[in-house]
Amino acid sequence: MEEVVNLNTVLEQVCAEKNISREVLIETVEQAVATAAKKVFEDREIEASFDPETGNVNLFQVLYVVEDVQSRHREISLEQAHRAGLEAEVGDELLFQIFYLDGDKKRAEQQSKDYAEIDALQFGQHGFGRIAAQTAKQVIIQRVREAERENMFDAYKDKKGELMTGIVRRFERGSIVVEVDNGKAEALLPAREQVPRESLRPGDRIVAYVKDVDKSARGPQIILSRTHRGLVEKLFEHEVPEIYEGIVRIEACAREPGARSKIAVSSRDRDVDPVGACVGIRGSRVQAVVQELRGEKIDIVPYNDDPARFVCNAIQPATVSRVLIDAERHTMELVVPDDKLSLAIGKKGQNVRLASRLTGWRIDIYSESKLRQMERRSLAEMAAIPGVGDAVAGALFQMGWRNLRDLAIADADELAQVPGVGSVDRAESIIEVANDAASGKLTLAVKYPEPASDENRMVVDPSEDEGYAGGDA
Repeated sequence: MEEVVNLNTVLEQVCAEKNISREVLIETVEQAVATAAKKVFEDREIEASFDPETGNVNLFQVLYVVEDVQSRHREISLEQAHRAGLEAEVGDELLFQIFYLDGDKKRAEQQSKDYAEIDALQFGQHGFGRIAAQTAKQVIIQRVREAERENMFDAYKDKKGELMTGIVRRFERGSIVVEVDNGKAEALLPAREQVPRESLRPGDRIVAYVKDVDKSARGPQIILSRTHRGLVEKLFEHEVPEIYEGIVRIEACAREPGARSKIAVSSRDRDVDPVGACVGIRGSRVQAVVQELRGEKIDIVPYNDDPARFVCNAIQPATVSRVLIDAERHTMELVVPDDKLSLAIGKKGQNVRLASRLTGWRIDIYSESKLRQMERRSLAEMAAIPGVGDAVAGALFQMGWRNLRDLAIADADELAQVPGVGSVDRAESIIEVANDAASGKLTLAVKYPEPASDENRMVVDPSEDEGYAGGDA
């Protein structure tokens, strides 16, 4: 078993090349050889010990001295021990070396002759040397792999949430293996983290976001992403010194990978324009980010603590003429000029969808003509309540009751103050009818105006997508 004889050399090489503790490797090899021996020398108690002088793993069989032998492979009687010339007492443990190397055949034969009466020491030929050599070799290889993975995890676990530059090396089942850190490690770019329609080929240089460092992964432990919103944030941090220094802060980010992103920025210094800092001279900074993202468009908007102003900023480049806020439902209704509706919505709803994710608000967006149509419908519904009429409906609308739902939850005393209502009893009657109509229990004879096209309205809820500002992208 030449491999075992040379274990000292192997251990030294492995420790030096792989940065693995020698003590850990020795303990591992001892356990492996002992386990292999127990499979061959059945029903025996085996111990293994590495000899640093010879570089071999020595095996020993343990025999217990007893009065009455129950197991001939584990026990020896006191009488047998004395006949064999052994000084022992009941309860003692005797260790006998198992000579399993090819060069120890004579010593094994001599031991069998010296202790011919002890059945447990008559091993015969088991060919254990070859088995032990293979076992030791396999265990060292396995332990090296485990140690390498542990070292890799320890080296890169703090890189999570950072950027990493690498070279595309190969494709594996849709995923891309990327060589990072100048060839010191490999990382994985899964299919779900790749930008749609982004074509990558072996040899391409890419910058990616470290989404996770997975200790239990079978393949590369470093998981990269080209779709995570953190990629946009970190690229700006690298390009904009004010962000790195903490003067400018990215408050929120929403992204549709490969198409468009929106970031909201604020400044801690009144003299520093956060949007201008991110754009750079002649757009140099934002263009560097766009180039790294291979043409993805980026909107930089100023953050505002006022939710309405923030939403209006986020919907840019469209202008907003009116904002209606429903704090209870966390919804904003934006009214834009008719000719700006398509700009506010964006291609396939992209602009308003990103604005909703960026701000975290559910956005209902209407054109001015659509809003006027809705107002006329609400006025017609309220006027259809018995005894209300157009004049009272107009007064109700101007004082804040915009539809049947508002009337259904109105306070009777407040409603009684509206010109034309007159009394609390009359107000309670209006509330009751509005409640029945709003809940569908009553159908009013309403003369509705011509309906407006659905193209004049867009509704977006940020919770419908994981990429909104309040969650992970």
